Amino acid sequence: MNMIKRTLVTLSMLALTAECFAQNTDSISKARRDSLNLPKRLVTTVADKFAITRPLNIEFAHAAPYSYKSERGNDKLPDSKVTKFEQTKVSANFNFIKRKTWLLGATLGYRGTSAEAEIVQPGVAENIILKEDFHYLFSAVSFTYFSTLFKKRTFYSSTILVDGSDKHFERVKGIFTGTMLLKANQKTRMTVGVMLNIDPSAQTPVIPTFSYEHKFNNGLIADIVLPRSMYLRKFVLKNNGRVSLGMELDQTTFYLYNLEGTNQKYEYRQLDINPGMVYEHAIGKYFMLTAKSGMKLTPNGRLFRKEDTFGDPLYQTKPDPTFYFNVGVSFNPFSVFGKKP
Repeated sequence: MNMIKRTLVTLSMLALTAECFAQNTDSISKARRDSLNLPKRLVTTVADKFAITRPLNIEFAHAAPYSYKSERGNDKLPDSKVTKFEQTKVSANFNFIKRKTWLLGATLGYRGTSAEAEIVQPGVAENIILKEDFHYLFSAVSFTYFSTLFKKRTFYSSTILVDGSDKHFERVKGIFTGTMLLKANQKTRMTVGVMLNIDPSAQTPVIPTFSYEHKFNNGLIADIVLPRSMYLRKFVLKNNGRVSLGMELDQTTFYLYNLEGTNQKYEYRQLDINPGMVYEHAIGKYFMLTAKSGMKLTPNGRLFRKEDTFGDPLYQTKPDPTFYFNVGVSFNPFSVFGKKP
């Protein structure tokens, strides 16, 4: 499950990019006649599903205080507590060139993490209070090509991602996805594919992908995008709002410097599983308000040297489940809200 490493755009957007080209019919000839609309379908469908892929998205996240277990190497440390964990997430997406069979775009993003922790040290009566702000920045250029394979619509996407902090540029990563549209009609869309992650620090370079969307007669929509999210959705308030129940994966990533007086660079990564409820509401024609709430489950977080991998941690944590609440606003000129789903 280490595909968490696609920080939000790449991770979420690129790995899932393929899922967004569903047609209204299984007919390849019909798809060819509609080929001029493919780039528009791509942008519209992805933006509908994931706020992070919209032209502009701003989100604020808050997690309630929680305790965590930690280990340094093979040594278990006393349980400590995070008393504050807040994040600001900003992303912007631009499509530079759209053609019949390909699309070129770029993404810019920022994630700021503000954390406070009460650290318990063995043999020390007074706990240490740590307060830190971390800044993670990333940008990506992606190229998507539309084709057919075995008479099925197939999509290929390649992405170059660079990331770093407010202090230094750090990594160059690559992501390649290939996705085949297996079925697409008025009610059901299904794709299958594979994602290749070109990143020296990755534990899992190859990840299978799968998406399934089905519209039931009662207005419910099953929306599954693996390994990213699983939701049961329903439009409300004359289709100006949408309620979703399910879960999604998220990731916290940032770089650290000068720990213990060394010049070594470190990276911290944390996979989050967020089951809960999402409510989205259209504000006018172009803006969307999003609110999320539920439980935040974190299998582990790991600190490792930049030249190592996520599988070779120097320090790791296992946080207890905690309550989370997110609120955000996004600019989405491609919104399907207010229309018949």
